[in-house]
Amino acid sequence: LRAVLARLREGEPSEGREPFELPRFWDALGQTFQVTSQEATKLSLAFSRPPLPSTEDCRKLSEDVQNAILAVATVYYWLPKGQGTTLRKMVRDATSEVVEGMIQLTDTILNAPEESLSQEQLISTGGVWEACEQVSNLPRDNQAAVVSALAACLGVVKDAVEEMEHALVEGQDPYGDIMEDEELGFRGNRDTYWSEADRQLLSSCMGLMKASKACLKKVLAAVKAHGKADSPEQIAQLDDLADIANEISPSVDELALSMYPPVNPLAVRLNAAKLASVLKKVLEIAKASHVCPPSEEGWVQFLTGAVDHNMNKVKNFTQGQL
Repeated sequence: LRAVLARLREGEPSEGREPFELPRFWDALGQTFQVTSQEATKLSLAFSRPPLPSTEDCRKLSEDVQNAILAVATVYYWLPKGQGTTLRKMVRDATSEVVEGMIQLTDTILNAPEESLSQEQLISTGGVWEACEQVSNLPRDNQAAVVSALAACLGVVKDAVEEMEHALVEGQDPYGDIMEDEELGFRGNRDTYWSEADRQLLSSCMGLMKASKACLKKVLAAVKAHGKADSPEQIAQLDDLADIANEISPSVDELALSMYPPVNPLAVRLNAAKLASVLKKVLEIAKASHVCPPSEEGWVQFLTGAVDHNMNKVKNFTQGQL
């Protein structure tokens, strides 16, 4: 099972010669996940009460588990890259989780005291069931996969924006929620406070963070409304959007971290410039893709302007530091 997991993590799909049919793939994947779930139940039940299974029964049980897992991996390998890298990554993660769950269950049984059903064994069995049920929630094509990926990015960025807004409103001490202790010493110095100049700079940074949220919201809506996964070109454009959108959240986090006191204006400027460049790239890729018909170009222009406007303000506030 560990060898299968390692191959799943590193292996490449075979570009099959026969024509690939997405509905047939989903049927087969659903069946292999279901069989794996049943094998987990059989394995767990066999070791849930005395007498323990005979050597012959153990051999049969482990063979069945192994075959079920090999079938899951084999069907995953049917999915060609051409169906979309975002979709493949989600299917690969779900498949890996099933294999990991089965490894954990087997480990638990091997390490459990003989002839007793442990709490861990129950939890591990449930873990395999849950991982196997995931197949019904997986996106069925690359458009749905990219919608799901963008929605996840948007959720993380929303949280980061709210957290930063909260800290800025809290008043003068962003570390107010941390208890004073001897190690930190008395926190009456500017290292824990924002000066007026800091706050001016930070309001432009907040503008960039809000533009990130708006950008993801608009791109997500455009992919939902106009995204298609019918041709290799459309699939590749969607993957490009998902890849670049994945860079927004880490860039927002880095900017947010540099905004806490003591503020180093140059570090803030650098992180703001990084975020602005990612956002402009997202907008460029969206504009050039099929998800952006002429009706969508207005918001692309508006958000490009908003990113430039806030970045210029950050530059003005930090000019004296250069």
